[in-house]
Amino acid sequence: MRIVVAPDSFKGTATAASVAQAVGDGWLAERPDDDVVLVPMADGGEGTLDAFATAIPGAVRVPVTVTGPAGTPVDAHWLQLPDGRAVVELAATSGLPLLPSLTPDTATSRGFGEAIAAALDAGATGLVLGIGGSASTDGGRPVLEALGLDGAGLRALPPLGVTVLTDVTSPLLGPTGAAAVFGPQKGIEPSRVAFFDEQLAAWAARFPSVDPATPGAGAAGGVGFGLLAWGATLARGADGVAEVLGLRDAVQGADVVITGEGRFDGQSAAGKVPSVVHALVSTHAPGARTILVAGAIDAPLDDFAAAASLTVLATQTTGEPADALADPLRFATIAGQRLARMA
Repeated sequence: MRIVVAPDSFKGTATAASVAQAVGDGWLAERPDDDVVLVPMADGGEGTLDAFATAIPGAVRVPVTVTGPAGTPVDAHWLQLPDGRAVVELAATSGLPLLPSLTPDTATSRGFGEAIAAALDAGATGLVLGIGGSASTDGGRPVLEALGLDGAGLRALPPLGVTVLTDVTSPLLGPTGAAAVFGPQKGIEPSRVAFFDEQLAAWAARFPSVDPATPGAGAAGGVGFGLLAWGATLARGADGVAEVLGLRDAVQGADVVITGEGRFDGQSAAGKVPSVVHALVSTHAPGARTILVAGAIDAPLDDFAAAASLTVLATQTTGEPADALADPLRFATIAGQRLARMA
């Protein structure tokens, strides 16, 4: 059989490439004669730069040191593409895992803006920006400041424009906005959500031509809004990455397509990797079975043919569900083995 393994990263614990490899290895341990194809995915968050680097021959990583989310230097990279565009990943410069502790009042997205500026200084003719996984709720103001706001004026957009990849459709403000939905994971107490919302509203008022209700404006703590104010275009992240990786062609002729993410929950249907892969398979490989592997499963599986939860596997194997978080690749391999036995 032909098996395509196309997971997202298990954020904070394992890269998409390592998860894909582990699941593939587990599958081949049971069915060594199958054709297993690995297509690590991303949705604009952690692993986006790696996905492009893997897919595009001639792409070059360019090192850059920027201001991290805690205000201290962070070593990162941006990706130079052969067509002149640059890929910059917010998770690598201003991501939540880069914080030693949650500091919602001071965490900053400035480093992301500095990396963008570095790519433009190097002559980038266009930008592809992945904005998932942010540590801050600052509306993207530090990003624009790094691009010249309140100084000589915002830098012009590059000739090929700026495409922003995001898996979030939230507006900037309100009960489904940046502070209310994503603030708690960044340390914002429920009693202070209104305070952050007021700050974001005051910031948005500086750009009356940009609608803060635009889907995706609330992505990355409002960095989506800041980039809209610059003139960027928002796009659903996993769709854009899937197109670059040629996933549509890869799944054609497949018997099984395995996708996944760290936590499959109520937000997964809103453009995250599993939903995009499932839709792609349904359209272009309707005879294939789509299977989910996730660290934890907290939502109905809908039309997935089968699923494996690493937390459940850890409970069954060691009796300690926390082991799935501590050693996800071990249990991703076990997941691959067990799913292969069901094939």
